[in-house]
Formats: sequence, structure tokens, C-alpha cells
Amino acid sequence: MKMVIAIVHVDDAGGLTKALSQAGFGVTQAKSAGGFLRRQNSMIFAGVPERDVERVIGIVRDKCQSRTEQVSPLPPVVEPGEVYMPYPMEVEVGGATIFVLDVERFEKC
Repeated sequence: MKMVIAIVHVDDAGGLTKALSQAGFGVTQAKSAGGFLRRQNSMIFAGVPERDVERVIGIVRDKCQSRTEQVSPLPPVVEPGEVYMPYPMEVEVGGATIFVLDVERFEKC
């Protein structure tokens, strides 16, 4: 048994959860916040037999495409009297970060 954890853009989470459920995989979704942009992400958890790991990863890849967005960076701490003018910058968002973990024990109660 394996635990597949996919950290995905919040806009991709609904479609991914639906696709995994339609493929017969039980999933759990939890909201999280990411580091660099401090934006909302979703973590999708799926406990699957080892033989299904690549199938799950394929669905994640299909539903979670990366794209670029214009964002304004968070302002740094400035001293009184200093002015900080944030300029929008283009960053890549979306895609997925996937972890596959061994599951020592699984129980469904």
C-alpha cells in the first residue's frame, strides 16, 4: 500500500479530486498555504495499492498543468520614510508536487 500526496494549486484541486474519484480512488483534500507566494494550495491524499501509483500520478499530471501568472510580490520590511514600489512579476504556478510514501498499516473503520 502507498500513500500518494499531491500538493496542487487550489484552482486544480476540484477537477483532480473529481477525476480521481471517477477513476475509483478514494481521496481526501486538505487546504494548505504555500511558501514563496503564500497562496492557498490543496493537498490531495490517496491511499492506493502499489500497482495503481503510476495511474494516480498520470491523473495528477493530466489535471494539474503549470501556467504563468502576474503577481505582486509581498513587500519587505522597510524603515520609516522608505518607499517600496512592488512591480508585478511573472511566476509559474500550478502543476503538482507529488510524494509517494510507504504505508505500514491501513485500517478503515
